[in-house]
Amino acid sequence: MDTVSVNHFRDKLKSFIEQVISTHAPIKVTRRNGKDFVVISAEDWEREQETFFVLQNSSLMKQIAESARTHAERSGYTPTDEETNEILGV
Repeated sequence: MDTVSVNHFRDKLKSFIEQVISTHAPIKVTRRNGKDFVVISAEDWEREQETFFVLQNSSLMKQIAESARTHAERSGYTPTDEETNEILGV
């Protein structure tokens, strides 16, 4: 994560915002009083919130673990050719 001073951030606000949006990399902005902050795009913030929700939901985590286990064992559900074609839009 890039780190810039609040003065530098303020001087080049538009270019830093464009950078955050295009690279999907947050920027840490430092301040003299030690109260730093991070700038992140709305899209990336929403994705992070969804990830936090899944990680905090024990039921979902159990489902993911079970799915990973059955996939590794090749014992999970296998769709029919018709279902696969429907999924793929063929």
